[in-house]
Amino acid sequence: MKNKSFSYQLINWLITAVLLLLALSTIFPLINTLAISLSDKAAVSGGMVNLWPVGFNLFAYNFIVQDEKFWRAFGVSLQRVLVGGLLNFVLAVLTAFPLSRTAKAFPGRNVFMWLFVFGMILNVGLVPWYLTISNYGLIDSFWALVLPTAVPIWNVIILMNFFRNIPKELDDAARMDGANPWQTLWHVYLPVSLPALATITLFSVVGHWNSFFDGLILMNNPDNYPLQTYIQQLVIADRPALHGGQAQLLAQLSNNTLNAAKLFIAMIPILMIYPFLQRYFVRGIMLGSVKE
Repeated sequence: MKNKSFSYQLINWLITAVLLLLALSTIFPLINTLAISLSDKAAVSGGMVNLWPVGFNLFAYNFIVQDEKFWRAFGVSLQRVLVGGLLNFVLAVLTAFPLSRTAKAFPGRNVFMWLFVFGMILNVGLVPWYLTISNYGLIDSFWALVLPTAVPIWNVIILMNFFRNIPKELDDAARMDGANPWQTLWHVYLPVSLPALATITLFSVVGHWNSFFDGLILMNNPDNYPLQTYIQQLVIADRPALHGGQAQLLAQLSNNTLNAAKLFIAMIPILMIYPFLQRYFVRGIMLGSVKE
């Protein structure tokens, strides 16, 4: 019996050790990026930086404070997250609620559901996508970054399945009390759906913040680039004329240190948001993936 208990403990220790190593492996790139951004130009160029800064300095961050293009792109991404995230949230809720009804309550439910599924699976391709956006006159405008992804089908499916798992007794009780569908959605469904709502909000925020390809394709003016597109296009040699203070700072930097600093700053908003939504995230995914 003791041998059996010891073997169980050994297995638990091994599993814990493996999970700890996996967790640390996801943190190491973040620590390495921070260390590079705080290190000396020569140390970074020589590959001497691992998890601790070598020749600690704040030159890269001092330069970023004076970089108008970076903060302009940061503002575009922030605006995109706020407007696009809100639009995704509202449309996902308004789409998922009727689709969670029975076919008897919503006769066209199955037709719409299949249209959404086909739209998610059968991607029309890059050229038709670009031509559609161009024909609507959205090229080089902020709305080109948010309208093409206004209805996130995957989020709709998660939220729809979560709504379908809400006890029907709550729906019946609301209807008996005289609540109309809008009141039922607002006062019954949304308050009990925080895990699913937090999950789709996190998906939308991360998706908008990390997206760079659409900005690269749809924006002709670099001033309209979102942050990730701007970072992807980073080349120090392409910088405009610098004043004396910036030129002096730039001479103390390498491409790697400056880019690492910008990457780290770009990660901060997501790192700040995730801890507040993490408590709902796993539960929302699990319940939203179950279908009755």
